[in-house]
Amino acid sequence: MKMIFVTAFLFLASNSFAQSVSSELESINTVLDSYHDAASQGDWDRYFDLMSEDGVFLGTDAAERWPKEVFREYAAGRSGWTYHPTDRHVNLTPDGNSAWFDEILDSESYGTSRGTGVLIKTNDGWKISQYHLTFPIPNELSQQMTDAIKAFEAQEN
Repeated sequence: MKMIFVTAFLFLASNSFAQSVSSELESINTVLDSYHDAASQGDWDRYFDLMSEDGVFLGTDAAERWPKEVFREYAAGRSGWTYHPTDRHVNLTPDGNSAWFDEILDSESYGTSRGTGVLIKTNDGWKISQYHLTFPIPNELSQQMTDAIKAFEAQEN
């Protein structure tokens, strides 16, 4: 009889944990989808409200490391940018208070890109602490692209 209670308890606990994880992942995906939607509409209040106070955006240029308030100034004069997520993976830390993700994005302007980042759980819900936008380079083009970048950087020095 005792084994039945232990087994039932473990089943219910693991089921509850799985539902909790599923709920957190749904919330995280909603934040990321809202982030992209706000950017596409140039809704900067909503966009930056989805970032943590110490949030950072890393752009595609090596010099683009923008703390939240600096990035807000950059975005203020722009109408927005549109990236559509086509594939996303999200992982939670064991304590459930932070998560990391990677996503493949499609943009009419740039084609395929990748977003990666970190979210933290706050009293106000999930917030993006870091977002990094990159352009994935097919392996067959990597030498050509890195040579072009090295040549460009040499001209700047």
